[in-house]
Amino acid sequence: MENPYKILVVDDENDILEFIQYNLKKEGYEVHLAHNGQEAIAIGKKVKPDLVLLDVMMPVMDGIEACKLMKSDKDFSKSFIVFLTARAEEYSEIAGFNAGADDYISKPIKPRVLVSRLSAILRRKTKEIAETKLTVGDIIIDRETFLVYRGEQKIQLARKEFELLFLLAGKPGKVFTREYILEKVWGDEVLVVDRTIDVHIRKLREKIGDEYIGTVKGVGYKFEI
Repeated sequence: MENPYKILVVDDENDILEFIQYNLKKEGYEVHLAHNGQEAIAIGKKVKPDLVLLDVMMPVMDGIEACKLMKSDKDFSKSFIVFLTARAEEYSEIAGFNAGADDYISKPIKPRVLVSRLSAILRRKTKEIAETKLTVGDIIIDRETFLVYRGEQKIQLARKEFELLFLLAGKPGKVFTREYILEKVWGDEVLVVDRTIDVHIRKLREKIGDEYIGTVKGVGYKFEI
């Protein structure tokens, strides 16, 4: 079974790398391996992976730092980044999302769950994008480059931040419920909680300005011009 997607797996433990590689190759994915963040960036710039499965705690360069560098590198502009870690504390998860992660998978790894989650994320790449640029007031959202412009200022967003902004800005003034946002941005196959949306809204406000995203208490959020 062939699969068009390339996945870069990054972990400092060889047995975990081999275990994940075996299960992903069974599904037909092209799999590349790295042992730390620095090595991952070097390999990723060559292969341009569709998805990076990135451990958090690693020597040389940890996953958080590697993710931040990848998010600012054009060679990873179309790469999903999923953190893989045994650290289940809330602060670790929030740190991962703040660094730009698209999803978060905890160890120990269950092969079927791993494959299902990654498959669901990668299916988004096959969806046709009806509109590549969205202009709302002085905000331009470019779907092809995953960049946002506010006047002359170029703003780089994490993928989930971008998708959230694109959803809200697509219908200015419309109130989107938390349930609808979860369904459209994360999908029903990914388990997320309220704080996940709150973290992404907060990061969006920090990057594009507080005035653009309004809160409707007890309901959800809306884009305001």
